[in-house]
Amino acid sequence: MKIVILDGYTENPGDLSWAPLEELGELTVYDRTPAEDPALIAERIGDAEIAITNKTPISRETIDKCPNLKAIALLATGYNVVDYVYAKEKGIPVQNVPTYGTQIVGQYAVGLLLEICSHYGHHDQTVKEGKWENCVDWCYWDYPMIELYGKTAGIIGLGRIGQATAKILNALDMKVLAYDAFQSESGKKLAQYVDLDTLLAQSDVIFLHCPLFPETEGIINKDNIAKMKDGVILINNSRGPLVVEQDLADALNSGKVYAAGLDVVSTEPIKGDNPLLKAKNCFITPHISWAAQASRQRIMDITAGNVRSVVEGNPVNVVNK
Repeated sequence: MKIVILDGYTENPGDLSWAPLEELGELTVYDRTPAEDPALIAERIGDAEIAITNKTPISRETIDKCPNLKAIALLATGYNVVDYVYAKEKGIPVQNVPTYGTQIVGQYAVGLLLEICSHYGHHDQTVKEGKWENCVDWCYWDYPMIELYGKTAGIIGLGRIGQATAKILNALDMKVLAYDAFQSESGKKLAQYVDLDTLLAQSDVIFLHCPLFPETEGIINKDNIAKMKDGVILINNSRGPLVVEQDLADALNSGKVYAAGLDVVSTEPIKGDNPLLKAKNCFITPHISWAAQASRQRIMDITAGNVRSVVEGNPVNVVNK
């Protein structure tokens, strides 16, 4: 069995072992394969039976050029980089890693909020630059300090990650509202389900934890922002296209939205003309909610299990059944 990994570096920059996959076949690992070079993508897959990708796209054209493919495995949960519909037509299962990052992504979402509320990094830097040493008072703060106790958080998408976030917010004694097309008993124990307009109107902080579907794309837009409280905080470490970025930038610059904490944007890596780069009080990190070593180890283990299931003839975690 020949196995090719197209873009292994972000999953394993050197602190993990590829051994679980090496045990299953002849493994070739490329750190990076340019997304804009479909000819090279097809060349690198070649006659391999299993292609593994994180963000390198595998298109209909690539699939047609790689007739030996028996499976495509994602080093991720999202699978929109693969033409999974065409892969199904060709009898090729597409496998993802569905549950590896639930807790860490919830932790990261709340971490973005806490940074906005207290500006830890900024104040650490000012101390090291001598501001505290030379301060006439015994303490200072450069931004308003925000207490979360008693405030209302709204979570759009109360699936596994949304519920992980809700657990932390409950521990902070926040009231938690949730909007989700599918309500669950576990969700009801953590949040009060409401309609979207109620969540937008009542929340002091809004978290996006919903998948990117046609009905959720651009859910944060000027019309929905207008329904929010003045001074609301927005957190998004789900998918960038959930937000109409110019509308959010305008709202940040006007003060309608007090701050945004974002780990995702519409085009990644971010483009220099993204309006959020110059927006007021906008914190942007480079899509790293998932990247703790423990989380990446789970990706490695589950992906190896996915590949093993193909070798054994009973593929699991198939998204295009």
